[in-house]
Amino acid sequence: MALNQEVLVAILTNRLDLEIARDRHWYRIPVDSVHKFLNKRWPPQWIAFYQPGTFGKQAYAVRYYAKIEQISEVSRWELFPDLPKDRKSRKRYYKLDLSPLERFSTPILSRRLRRIVFIQTTWQKVSNAVEINDLYDESPLKDRLWQEFKQLEINAERQDFVTAKNNNYALDFAIYCTYGKINVETDGDTWHADKERIPLDNLRDNDLQTEGWHTLRFNTYHIQEKMAEYCIPTIIENINRLGGFQEEGRVFPRLIKSNSSAEFVQLTLF
Repeated sequence: MALNQEVLVAILTNRLDLEIARDRHWYRIPVDSVHKFLNKRWPPQWIAFYQPGTFGKQAYAVRYYAKIEQISEVSRWELFPDLPKDRKSRKRYYKLDLSPLERFSTPILSRRLRRIVFIQTTWQKVSNAVEINDLYDESPLKDRLWQEFKQLEINAERQDFVTAKNNNYALDFAIYCTYGKINVETDGDTWHADKERIPLDNLRDNDLQTEGWHTLRFNTYHIQEKMAEYCIPTIIENINRLGGFQEEGRVFPRLIKSNSSAEFVQLTLF
């Protein structure tokens, strides 16, 4: 398969959805969800499935994938003809006809046990992914910063959806520290040229700050020219100021030495 082919990572809400995909070879997506979230990269050639908490020991991982053979628009009653025909049965879906499911030799895991709905990506990203955050196929700026985070073992979540002041926001990178949370945003040149976005981003930053998020913004110049001198030291300083990472299996939070990308130091007791 070509590495540039589009892959949609989609959620299997429950075991019935897995049985339908495995035994009947189809999957459904509401038409309005496609128009709202997926239009820019629709249709995909492949689909992979993320299993949430309802799957018990098999949860929080991408384990199966299939080729999309055909896409058609149908009503819910056409998918489930035995169910009562009511208002819900008229809802429109895209039906994805699939090849037989195949299983990844190594599942792609979610470190923080996230709930996701869709990730639009490519086979190149899928083939190299170790965990969920490796799948995101966004801007080169975000990808470059993510590679730095991986090298430094900075535990960040990409495109993490949070609610602040009753508004929903997707964070470029969410970093959960012992005593606080950091939202790292990568603002490209297009963002700076759009003056209409400034009031919206002010509202966003204020909402997130009210809910305990510390926002750091880096532009194209910062990431391309000042990654080592400015971006990474600033992020590390804020992580350490907020107590480092509280990780499972560690007695003390993990801090990061700002003068080394390979060394770590434990928070000492006083």
